[in-house]
Amino acid sequence: MEEVCEGKDFSFPKYEEKILKLWSEIKAFETQLARTQNMPEYIFYDGPPFATGLPHYGHILAGTIKDIVTRFQAMTGHHVTRRFGWDCHGLPVENEIDKKLGIKRRDDVLKMGIGKYNEECRSIVTRYVEEWEKIVTRTGRWIDFNNGYKTMDLNFMETVWWVFSQLYQKNLVYKGFKVSCILFSGTFQDIIGLNKVGLMLELREYGVCIYSNLVAGKCI
Repeated sequence: MEEVCEGKDFSFPKYEEKILKLWSEIKAFETQLARTQNMPEYIFYDGPPFATGLPHYGHILAGTIKDIVTRFQAMTGHHVTRRFGWDCHGLPVENEIDKKLGIKRRDDVLKMGIGKYNEECRSIVTRYVEEWEKIVTRTGRWIDFNNGYKTMDLNFMETVWWVFSQLYQKNLVYKGFKVSCILFSGTFQDIIGLNKVGLMLELREYGVCIYSNLVAGKCI
């Protein structure tokens, strides 16, 4: 690294871009994977963001933590597979398509055909791939976009069901009861995830004001 002297003009963003360019030219990430090929495997699947939106501060913060974990594993003698992914299920994709097609209720979906509706949903999954790759790469994170996964892929869904079946066969699945506020997707009349329900709560918060006298005798 070039010497940084006091008073010298120095731009951290420009130097970061210089490092990113070097990593790209020498294929640093790919080289690391090749050199560690015969080392113990550490497999990492990125907890996928929704495919319908752009990255925000929360994604960057979580991505930085994930990058620390995978880099540590690579530095301690592991071959670290790092696959990016996309969450294609749930209301975010549905809502986008419902607005686009003017769908108000489940009958509208049945009228156009579930197959066609699903194709419309699939069509927007990769809409922001380039923007995601650009921003994630800019943060200095190493991850494989070329071998990414999508939760709508048949092999992914079948794998999830297979894992669940293994848990069931080992008597690790049980039936219980939970009381919660249940909301539904208006289009499919389906249950909305509990984490989404939490975002809809109206909370009243209280603040504390402390008064003290100033030297001048006025109160704040």
